[in-house]
Amino acid sequence: MLGLFTAASSSFAGEARFSARGAAWSPRSPSLSLTGVIPDIATVPEGVLSRTTSGRPLVDQRPRPRRNRKSAAVRRMVRETSLTPANFVYPLFIHDVAENAEIASMPGCERHSLPSMLAEAQDAWQYGVRSFILFPKVEDELKSNRGEESYNPEGIVPRAVRMIKEALPESIVFTDIALDPYSSMGHDGIVEDGKILNDDTIEQLCKQALCHARAGSDCVAPSDMMDGRVGAIRDALDAEGFTDVSILAYTAKYASAYYGPFRDALDSHPGFGDKKTYQQDPANGREASAGRAYIEAELDEAEGADILLVKPGPPQTLAETTSSRSGLPYLDVAHRLRQSTSLPVAAYHVSGEYSMLKAAAERGWLDERKVALETLLCFRRAGADIILTYYAKQASKWLMEEPDL
Repeated sequence: MLGLFTAASSSFAGEARFSARGAAWSPRSPSLSLTGVIPDIATVPEGVLSRTTSGRPLVDQRPRPRRNRKSAAVRRMVRETSLTPANFVYPLFIHDVAENAEIASMPGCERHSLPSMLAEAQDAWQYGVRSFILFPKVEDELKSNRGEESYNPEGIVPRAVRMIKEALPESIVFTDIALDPYSSMGHDGIVEDGKILNDDTIEQLCKQALCHARAGSDCVAPSDMMDGRVGAIRDALDAEGFTDVSILAYTAKYASAYYGPFRDALDSHPGFGDKKTYQQDPANGREASAGRAYIEAELDEAEGADILLVKPGPPQTLAETTSSRSGLPYLDVAHRLRQSTSLPVAAYHVSGEYSMLKAAAERGWLDERKVALETLLCFRRAGADIILTYYAKQASKWLMEEPDL
């Protein structure tokens, strides 16, 4: 029996050079005969394909989407979404120390001294980056429960704003409005008996916004999530004559674990508890789309916001429902905001997402350039007009070198 099998195998191997058809074989009886003929199991049933005049196979299909993908020039011509440095806001971490400090959990980022911050902004400028947002690490001895340092006219942020606007007068400088960098409690608001005070905090935020406007901030960005703070800040700015200073409102900001590296950078982890009484619940899809985030958007628009921001805002292909969510769940909110407002929509490519991509790239698991640019393009496709991203300078450089994604 073994000899017969060996002989048959040899016969099969030899016959394969001469014939690929086995007329005696049938799908109903797939056993191989020992004739040395390879059965034809790849016959296309009659009528599935037509033939061109030259005899090539032809599928009878007039619409062929691949025609719009046939070359780089055609793909550029029909592309729905673009990505340019004009879409980016570059977050810069600053501290009042002469030397820069690396941020271990955010490879490629550091806390800048003010001269280094200016040099970094000027370097990014040559690649087309025009917008910057400043985040300060404040010395512990300057922190307090009421965050009074946040509106010190000689504090680190006002000085930084003046430096950038003097050197790059056409730049757009955003400043963060929140108490957590200045809070001895590590929270975005004033703490009393373990609770975050809403209206008392807003009074401090108005002072902070006015301080930044006087220093030359083009756009204040309240990230605190206190109810009513956008209207109060707008009224305070207008009353002081700063009607041209814009407000970027953190409209949908979730109590997310993705902020860990950012809090490392600013040393602003909550001193107790968490931020779930004022930031939104990541578990709530309906609340985020048809409920809370939409209510927040309506309120922020009515109170005078100029730009609505979603944080976090990781990339994925989006549908009209939250069923498209995977482990990165927030661009559905940006998509819904885009559909419900005529205001510009911004999304924050937050530190946790940035650090995960960096870690995967360092291990050779992902092509950093391709994945970073695809990620940012997905923000745009979901409806974000503006992207706050730590990749702003590097992505702009990549786009300058090779603009075709």
